Amino acid sequence: FMNKWNFYTTNEIKPTGWLKNQLKIQAEGLCGNLDKIWPDIKDSAYIGGTREGWERVPYWLDGFIPLAFLLDDEDMKKRAKKYVYAIMSFQKEDGWICPCEDEKRAEYDSWAVQLISKVFTLYYQCTKDKKVLNSLYKALKNYYELLNDGRISLHTWGKFRFFETFIAIDFLYEIYKEEWLISLAKILKEQGVNYNDLTNRWKTPLNEWCLETHNVNIAMMLKEEALTAKVLKQEYKDNAEKFYEILSMYNGTSVEIFTGDECLSGIGANRGTELCAVVEQMFSYEQLFSFTGDNKWLERLEVIAFNALPATISDDMWTHQYLQMQNQIECSKFSKKSHFRTNGPEAHLYGLEPHFGCCTANHGQGWPKLVLTGFMYNENEVISAIPIPTILKTNDFSIELKTEYPFKNRFTYKIKSKKDFSFIIRVPSFAKKVKLNGKKAAKGDIKIEIKANSNQIIELEFTAVAHLEKRPNELKTLKCGSLVFALPIEYSTKMYEYEKDGVERKFPYCDYELYPKSKWQYAFCSKRFALNENKVSKTPFSSKKPAVTIEAYVKEIDWGYSDGYTNVCNVTPKSLKPKSKKQKITLYPYGSTKLRMTELPLIK
Repeated sequence: FMNKWNFYTTNEIKPTGWLKNQLKIQAEGLCGNLDKIWPDIKDSAYIGGTREGWERVPYWLDGFIPLAFLLDDEDMKKRAKKYVYAIMSFQKEDGWICPCEDEKRAEYDSWAVQLISKVFTLYYQCTKDKKVLNSLYKALKNYYELLNDGRISLHTWGKFRFFETFIAIDFLYEIYKEEWLISLAKILKEQGVNYNDLTNRWKTPLNEWCLETHNVNIAMMLKEEALTAKVLKQEYKDNAEKFYEILSMYNGTSVEIFTGDECLSGIGANRGTELCAVVEQMFSYEQLFSFTGDNKWLERLEVIAFNALPATISDDMWTHQYLQMQNQIECSKFSKKSHFRTNGPEAHLYGLEPHFGCCTANHGQGWPKLVLTGFMYNENEVISAIPIPTILKTNDFSIELKTEYPFKNRFTYKIKSKKDFSFIIRVPSFAKKVKLNGKKAAKGDIKIEIKANSNQIIELEFTAVAHLEKRPNELKTLKCGSLVFALPIEYSTKMYEYEKDGVERKFPYCDYELYPKSKWQYAFCSKRFALNENKVSKTPFSSKKPAVTIEAYVKEIDWGYSDGYTNVCNVTPKSLKPKSKKQKITLYPYGSTKLRMTELPLIK
């Protein structure tokens, strides 16, 4: 019941290269400035204000805290501390930690308690601040006493996300070894939802909002068994794989996320997926790999991180969508009936908080937590888990990885060590022609014994083959390594600056509609592709200067529009009859597109 791999802290691992640039963009964008511009953070009830006092401040801190410490930004670290200490200052004598009148605790959704426990654990790991550790202990002891006495019980969101608390429970139990923590875990598991009972509901999309098919709950749920099995010492059966297969079959996408606008929405490439689900599914896969050591979770994680995450946020990270679509030909408000099953007509616009503000607060955890998955460790082994540009420094050794992966498949590891340890390089299953220090290497992970008092340079390279993958409805997606490629649609923008419910939208965090300016009704007509590597710019997933492109051959066809709409394409083409001669087009990485066609037919 030990994790196969453990995470390093923000003091030990740091981003470099393109990854550091990405985090800087995030720090200079929405996530790094929400406490200055957004009332739900700057005037939150958590710090004595009158605005939202439930999930938004802890959601924001869950990304802002690791971002601040990974960049070692003193101003951001001070602001993070200000919020954490403000939350503690309002903590009640008995340990209750959320803004709620005592007599209303039973009706308050304790999902916020679960989320804060995770955030405080993270903050302590960054700072080793004993005051925060004591506050976390008191908060969970109070949570246990209230649940154990029946004064409160799990309901609504807390019932569906109970397992999030297990991160803090596991952390505290390692320190205190007190049995009430295990009792709390048992109560939460007993009162929480059993997702095994819900799988049939995931197979048929409904135009009905419900917690059982809510796509963020689903994304979080994938790690539930890994978290609970460890704390409760139960057999691990890999329920996550069973759930993954069902969800992929009935709600899958080319970029490994599941459709959900906002609840599970079926298999069509013109359905939406919520940004919160993107970052939560990433975190689930990070936790699943940590517990199981199974590389499949990292391969799936990479596809989400390098495609779905950057695609749904503007290049400057000041605006984002609530929902992204794989085949997304226009982002304009629906004038009558929303195309989305349970979301409003503006959910796919880029803005401050299109449709709802949860993603505004929560999107920031994606990149920082990916950094923390770069290198991981167990007793005397270190693994390069996600081969992104990072540097790891401990008291015993340092490892620096220089690479432009996933855009280029070349890696240089510089290792300085005072002790013996085993170093493992995870090589993706798609890798071809693997070379280690210039010599052909066998397939699979590479294990190298590092000797004490040594300096070593390890060079690795491999190739990836651009190929078409089958998708439902007889469509195809072009993939090369972890990158999915899509037809970028040129667009014009229409900007909206306005105020609503006391929240101001003004440049650069105003709303934008995107209108297509170039053709998009194509079909692949060849399996020949040419990969072009370009310079990785300071905006790694730039929609203007992509780091890599692929040339493909297509013919125009009649796709047509979804019934009743002029800004949503059909799920499948109206006709496969070619309307043009073969022509060459340039495809971009999915993450570098804002309007796109990702799933296309292949015609002869």
